[in-house]
Amino acid sequence: MNNQPNKFITVIVPVFNDSKKLKLCLNALENQTYPKHLYEVIVVDNASEEDIKSVSVCFAQTKFCYEGCPGSYTARNKGISLAKGEILAFTDSDCIPASDWIEKGVNSLLNIPNCGLVAGKIDLFFQNPDRPTSVEIFESIYLNFPQQEKLQNLHYGMTANIFTFRHIFDDVGYFDGTLKSGGDRQWGQRVFAAGYKQVYADDVRVAHPARHSLSQLRKRVARLTGGKFDRMMSHNPSTTEIVGDLVETFKPPFRSLYHAWTIEELKNIQQKLQFIFIMLFVRYVVIVEKLRLYLGGNSQRG
Repeated sequence: MNNQPNKFITVIVPVFNDSKKLKLCLNALENQTYPKHLYEVIVVDNASEEDIKSVSVCFAQTKFCYEGCPGSYTARNKGISLAKGEILAFTDSDCIPASDWIEKGVNSLLNIPNCGLVAGKIDLFFQNPDRPTSVEIFESIYLNFPQQEKLQNLHYGMTANIFTFRHIFDDVGYFDGTLKSGGDRQWGQRVFAAGYKQVYADDVRVAHPARHSLSQLRKRVARLTGGKFDRMMSHNPSTTEIVGDLVETFKPPFRSLYHAWTIEELKNIQQKLQFIFIMLFVRYVVIVEKLRLYLGGNSQRG
């Protein structure tokens, strides 16, 4: 590695009941091209029922801490409070960063004046690339991680793969720990509103497994629905806005169903029918979760 800036980096990884995938993540972070004396990894156990500490202490670069208040953004805030780094990097416990992830992320961040955040590419992968499940295909088409699109259109990057400076948090504040989902969007938009530049870096890469079962998909859809609901309610919506949200929730998905027949990735009738089934399942989960939230339930963790 040539002409590498002498910057200390803290990588923050929140985790909840995911020790098997965490081990893969930490192994990738242990073997980075960035000098080992210039980075640390902080694993924040967010009240897991699994033994996260015994996995974390196996890696020399990793420090372990615990956050009992549920929520990944609360866990990330705990990591920020303990971080030594001038630069902070975020990924998730089920992600596998490329070997040059830190190196490329730091270079991208430092090469842009007044940079507030760098959002890297998130590559989905299947358990069996030759035989993806219908859920994996659905997620790769409809629920993937379009970092560049999010950054350009909505002014944020997903915390599975972002780099930023510590002083940005000092300026715009930490993540909203009350949110179970969407805190990266809220924080990123605060960074944008403060006048900082935001950059997409295609060569700053992590791999993320696609959900492959209905139960995994249900958890993600419920979490995303709860995050959207929490963001809406935080703005004290009017009755008209609430009614509009309910109308949108129950609106028949005719357009989406029609669109399923035109998707090029779906090669035959069987795949199209399976895809439509998954779409209807997701719609069902959204309706049930939205009704539960309007009746006083709390948003769920992923």
